[in-house]
Amino acid sequence: MVLKMKRSLSVITIFSTFVSCFAPYAVVAAPPRNPDKTVNCDMLVVGGGLSGVATAYEGLLAGRRVCLTEITDWLGGQISAQGTSALDERPTQRRKLFYSRGYLELRKRILEQYNQLNPGKCWVSDSCFLPGDGHKILGRMLKNAAKKGKGKLQWFPNTVIKELDISSDGKIINSAIAIQHQPAKGASPLNTLPLSQTIEDSYSYQNSDQFNKKIIRFVSRQQKQRNTPNWYVVDASETGEIIALADVPYRLGIDARSHLEPSSSSANNDPYCTQGFTYTFAMEATKDAQKQQMPPFYMQYSPYFSYELERLASFPLVFTYRRIWSPQQGEPMKFRGINFTAPTPGDISMQNWTWGNDYRPGTSQDNLVYTRQQLESSGQLQPGGWIGGLRTESLRKAEELSRSYFYWLVAGTTDSQLGEGVKKPHPNHRFLSGLNSPMGTVHGLSKYPYMREGRRIIGRPSWGQPQGFTIWEIDISRRNYQDNYYRETLIPKMFRRLQVALAGLEATSIISGEKRLEDTGRRTRSTVYADAVGIGHYAIDFHPCMVKSPPEAPGNQERPNERRGAGQAYPFQIALRAMIPQKIDNLLVGGKSIATSHIAAAAYRVHSFEWSAGAAAGTTAAFALKNNVAPYQLVDELPRIEPQLLALQRLLNQNNNPTAFPDTSIFNDNWDDWK
Repeated sequence: MVLKMKRSLSVITIFSTFVSCFAPYAVVAAPPRNPDKTVNCDMLVVGGGLSGVATAYEGLLAGRRVCLTEITDWLGGQISAQGTSALDERPTQRRKLFYSRGYLELRKRILEQYNQLNPGKCWVSDSCFLPGDGHKILGRMLKNAAKKGKGKLQWFPNTVIKELDISSDGKIINSAIAIQHQPAKGASPLNTLPLSQTIEDSYSYQNSDQFNKKIIRFVSRQQKQRNTPNWYVVDASETGEIIALADVPYRLGIDARSHLEPSSSSANNDPYCTQGFTYTFAMEATKDAQKQQMPPFYMQYSPYFSYELERLASFPLVFTYRRIWSPQQGEPMKFRGINFTAPTPGDISMQNWTWGNDYRPGTSQDNLVYTRQQLESSGQLQPGGWIGGLRTESLRKAEELSRSYFYWLVAGTTDSQLGEGVKKPHPNHRFLSGLNSPMGTVHGLSKYPYMREGRRIIGRPSWGQPQGFTIWEIDISRRNYQDNYYRETLIPKMFRRLQVALAGLEATSIISGEKRLEDTGRRTRSTVYADAVGIGHYAIDFHPCMVKSPPEAPGNQERPNERRGAGQAYPFQIALRAMIPQKIDNLLVGGKSIATSHIAAAAYRVHSFEWSAGAAAGTTAAFALKNNVAPYQLVDELPRIEPQLLALQRLLNQNNNPTAFPDTSIFNDNWDDWK
């Protein structure tokens, strides 16, 4: 029997290999039954995070039929299902309220919800609030957008994309097969078990003890033949699922050190070292001490936890950092120059801490987001083989880390970075869990981990970037590249190319020898893009991977020099070329999977950026459908003037979706006032 089974598996393997040789693009395998439902869309938006919601929002205002899928049952990603409901913003942009119209509406509705913008009285942000309210607010926004724009929203929670049907020439996604799950009869409600125990089941066609499945086929609403795409798929997923499934070129992890990425921690590409991901949770301050129970796996993770820095070594400071609810005002406190109000009973804090519940794998044995090679070797690129592209074991361990971190906060007495005597027990707190808890889960962890980095496309070859368009470190960083580190670390040819790249309008003088390299100054603005369709501003902020596997190993340290690229950035733009993948003409990319380098991605990942990228994707897709033009055709003649690109940019700006910050110009070098 065993021998017969092995022969059968061998036949399947040989057949799969044979098929893959003749099918270089994604192919739809026959599901176990016909689709239960066929749904027509103008736009299929994959991922209900902020970028996906923003895409849908603009599509609905443009009168389009939008299909929106999400693996969880909450809209909002970062501010809801991932639990990071503390808006990451920069002071100047916030003071000027220079954001996309939908993001401004989101902020306004938070204010209306609580009669204040910051009901948590947190100190990391001007707005910290309850995740479930973020989901509800966004739902109302989409409903109003559909009514105002006469569009139609078809919302598919608890839904994943399983397969793509791509045309024989590899240029068009014809349809997508999705699986929607609901609790099986007699099974526990959704959000009872953590993601690691449900994710593989959610990608399986078969019904299970946990879930009943509905198979959905998404297709274009327009059946007429035309010379440009008649519908668009937008990858707004958290890890770049569709770009992996469609097998378009992308990067993952560290980029090799170059004149464009001079602060890279590696001379070679390292796809296994991505930024850490985090299962957030909520904890409540109580009047009386609570009985705290040590998790059975706590000792495995206890060597990891730390306040990290002496200036942060205060429990009240950490608790109030992302406090999302505070029913009464505490007494003013100050620790190492940071002002906050003291925690009071009833306060709820969301925890998201680097040396706490950040899980930071960095090797091929434990990386969370599978590389293309790992996907291929595990069969996930074969027809019917896709199960999300993530390492389930790393999800499970990250869940254990978060539960252990809560116990360390309330009962721990060790500190891996600062030594003994720093950490004291704080038992007057309880872990919040249950379907009515802030995270909306029985287990108490966020429904999905907060993802800082996933797959990033490589754009199409472009003027000045023949290997594929990318937004690099030097395009946004305020760093002084005359520093001796760069002179000593970069080979002379690379250092010279760096200085020429930074010289801007003076580059010709440097190349001709009229001006010396030593006379070039610090770059004082970010790169200005002719095809800008959105904006963002945030520091280059790193949560580096760890050197050894597993991440929680005693004495483990962050990857050396990973934080070198961290620091302040200038206000930056989102180039349309960064959203257009190679090969496929009706696929657009939003959110964190646009074409950025590893270091640039550390700034292109926060809330307002995600919204701006989504607004650009939704507007571009609607514009392309209306004007019978493919997005790549808007930029294929750059640097020549592209009239239709200019029309798209006018539309974005007329709709109060800025494509540039005030006074953006290649001649304006005064950006130091933007903090």
